[in-house]
Amino acid sequence: MPPNQPHPVRRPVTETTGRGDRTARDAMTAAGPQLPDDTEIDVALSVLAGAGVDHLLVRDDDGMCSGLVTRADLAAHRAGSWFREETRLRDIVHDRGPFTAADTALGTADGAMRDRMLGASPVVDAQGYALGVLTRAR
Repeated sequence: MPPNQPHPVRRPVTETTGRGDRTARDAMTAAGPQLPDDTEIDVALSVLAGAGVDHLLVRDDDGMCSGLVTRADLAAHRAGSWFREETRLRDIVHDRGPFTAADTALGTADGAMRDRMLGASPVVDAQGYALGVLTRAR
């Protein structure tokens, strides 16, 4: 399994579609930056700034998707009085799943994201490696 591919902490949201229905795989965008969960917050913020994106995927020691963190998550944590330079991504609150299975019907995935008030969700394969990111139009 490739080291740059991320694993869900919980099972993916899934509801397969009938023939011809759009799936999360059809609507996802490229995964973008992925960082190990032991990355320091300042480094993650630098990666976000350098890549010009609002979120990045977090992966565990096995390279599987373990979450999605946003610029707002990192900035809010960094602004807190509890912030220390050694704080790692795994130490902060961020979306840790369930993630969206690639074959999830697009309507089901959108509903799950809306229910959880998420703007983005990792799309993962059956093993939990990130394939891309599904974002909701606001």
